[in-house]
Parts: sequence; C-alpha cells; structure tokens
Amino acid sequence: MVVVAAVTLADPDGGHGHGYKHEPLPYYFDYGVYDDYKGTNFKQHEKSDGKAVYGSYTVDLPDGRKQHVDYTADHYKGYVAKVSYYGKAKHPKHYGPPITFKHEKGYGHGHGHGHGGGGGGGGGGHGHGGHGYH
Repeated sequence: MVVVAAVTLADPDGGHGHGYKHEPLPYYFDYGVYDDYKGTNFKQHEKSDGKAVYGSYTVDLPDGRKQHVDYTADHYKGYVAKVSYYGKAKHPKHYGPPITFKHEKGYGHGHGHGHGGGGGGGGGGHGHGGHGYH
C-alpha cells in the first residue's frame, strides 16, 4: 500500500494521463531497398496529418510480379488498402524426371522357419511361419 501511495504522490494526476494531452503529430517517412543481385527490391512511404495515415508500398514478389499497395487508416474507416499487381507470374521450370522411390531387393515379406508348439506329448513340431527378410 505504501508503494502505491508513493507512486500516486510522484505522479500528480494519479497516473491517468490527464496532465498532458497526447495530440497525434504529423509525420512523413520513406525508405527503400534496391538490391538487384539478391532480388530484394521494395519501397514504402507514409505520411500522417495527425488524424489519418496515408501510404503506399511496392515489393517484388517471388513469382516475378510487383505488388503495389496504397492504403489509408483512420479512426472511422480503419485500415483500407487498394492492392495492384504488375507483370506476369513466372512458374518454375522442371529439371529432369520426377523422383520415384522403389523398394530395394531383399526387403519385404519372406518365407521364414520357426518352431511350432508341439502337442501334449512334449514333442516339438517343425512349422512354417513368421516373416523373414532375405
């Protein structure tokens, strides 16, 4: 209880944020990465007037197309995006025949010999059964 009272005394408005009104501040930024050697190319810019956010970004997709997104966001409509694609998708080439798997010779069900249970006379019988691997 003493700790709570000390914190409350240290913050004159009781920790509720009433002492300072946080107004949204306008801002602008943009950045981009252009690395044709690695194929990493994207960019983004965004700005805000303090009430809404406006921006766009473009990224190279793995299939060869570019994706471009224009967006806005505010407290009334939320996040709204318009997505566009440019270019034609390229599908990977197939190299060689498909890989298939086969059982190796010598694996599988085989014919095995085992000792069968004998009758009441204590004599053991010789029987066929079980699985063997050759």
